Amino acid sequence: MAAGEMRVTDSVVIPAGELTERFSRSSGPGGQGVNTADSRVELSFDVAGSAALPPWLRQRAVQRLANRLVGGVLTVTASEHRNQLANRAAARDRLSALLREAIAPPAPPRRPTRPSRAAKERRISDKKRRAQTKRLRRGDPD
Repeated sequence: MAAGEMRVTDSVVIPAGELTERFSRSSGPGGQGVNTADSRVELSFDVAGSAALPPWLRQRAVQRLANRLVGGVLTVTASEHRNQLANRAAARDRLSALLREAIAPPAPPRRPTRPSRAAKERRISDKKRRAQTKRLRRGDPD
């Protein structure tokens, strides 16, 4: 893997040229350096226009990330660390996790099942036992 590339899965690798990083001043800890260091990282990836994703994966990612995309671009930020390098790594991890989840194959359809006869009988007997307990608490002679 070349420097700057981001591995999403074993078969999907985003080249460095398709990632855009912006740096700005971060809020939070940092003391005197907080006003001088641009440690906050915004990492953007154009999901809709990416050549790194095959068309069927791109379509799936765009559908699943629809509420997070702005003009087809997915942006994540990281500012939890005090240094830029750690925030860059955190942003890449966050972006790759989002993409991995978005391009994952859909879950197999659920096969409906019915409760077994024994399970139904257990349920009914539990209900009767509970009703008996409540009846005894009321003091009804039923």
